[in-house]
Amino acid sequence: MLLYTSGTTAAPKAAVLRHRHLLAYVFNTVEFGSAGEGDAALVAVPPYHVAGLANLLTNLYAGRRVVYLAAFDAGEWLETVRRERITHAMVVPTMLARIAAEVPGDDAGTPTLRSLAYGGARTPRPVVERALRIFPEAGFVNAYGLTETASSVAVLSPEDHRAALTSGDPGVRDRLGSVGRALPGIEFQIRTEDGEPAGAGESGLVFVRGEQISGEYDGMERTSEGGTGRRAGGGALDSGGWFATRDRGRLDADGYLFIEGRADDTIIRGGENIAPAEIEDVLLTYPGIVEAAVIGVADPEWGQRLVAVVVGDGDPAEIKQWVKDRLRSAKTPDTIVFRTELPKTDTGKLLRRILLAELETTHA
Repeated sequence: MLLYTSGTTAAPKAAVLRHRHLLAYVFNTVEFGSAGEGDAALVAVPPYHVAGLANLLTNLYAGRRVVYLAAFDAGEWLETVRRERITHAMVVPTMLARIAAEVPGDDAGTPTLRSLAYGGARTPRPVVERALRIFPEAGFVNAYGLTETASSVAVLSPEDHRAALTSGDPGVRDRLGSVGRALPGIEFQIRTEDGEPAGAGESGLVFVRGEQISGEYDGMERTSEGGTGRRAGGGALDSGGWFATRDRGRLDADGYLFIEGRADDTIIRGGENIAPAEIEDVLLTYPGIVEAAVIGVADPEWGQRLVAVVVGDGDPAEIKQWVKDRLRSAKTPDTIVFRTELPKTDTGKLLRRILLAELETTHA
């Protein structure tokens, strides 16, 4: 099967998912015929996204009744869950945010919903916390994966979500910001900029290895260093079978993976590497801001300057001070730009390359 990558920072590529990759994912994550007689899954993610494909395959393998939502609408999603007595569902972050906004109080009124998985992009913590309140009976699962990895390679379990909300240990509470631990058959490795394995808690580039990892692109040649050439077939695994996710992240001492953003998104300001995700998380805690994206725009003095594009309301000076008080001056946006919406894919991933092109034209 050929599935195209999202193309959020570069042109989309056709990832090659072979039978063995999909089989490994299904066999390592689902027990055959394990669904209960009353189980029903709602699939609302489009089938051209790896999460939509994986959601269908795993539910069929488990023997679960599958209900398809042809086009996503938050109100229709909630009504379908109630009408069809849905027990399992998977959504992307944009969907989860719209569903949470659709519910007026603190209870969505979906008593049959036992499992709600979310993933496909970074999910703002306020959205997760709101969703946990309105779906009190549901077990939440945060799933992390890529098109090239045949869906999820790490999950934050329902038990992890509950512990993060109730524990007095700051380290356990912080796990709500992680994507959980590796699935069976999956290994993670964090490498520093010079290619050496990073220590626990040390940031670096995220590599993944396992039977379900394809790392193969149509028309690209495999090389031992993970580079690419031109021929039919091939891919981008290194000599040890590791695939470079192009994400930056860290593993804590207990194996929880924290994704800090795409390596391509890193902003270099005055020689300092800055991860946009760290600033975006702080911006989302500011009252009135519902979405945020931080972009590095070319600057003759600093190399790049920080432009924060936000959806919501607020005073630019107050927003800058809010960030400065929680981070530091070097990570404070130079400019605040207000928008009614951010450019995204159909599945809710921020299209940074489009936003950057717009900002370079208007804020050069």
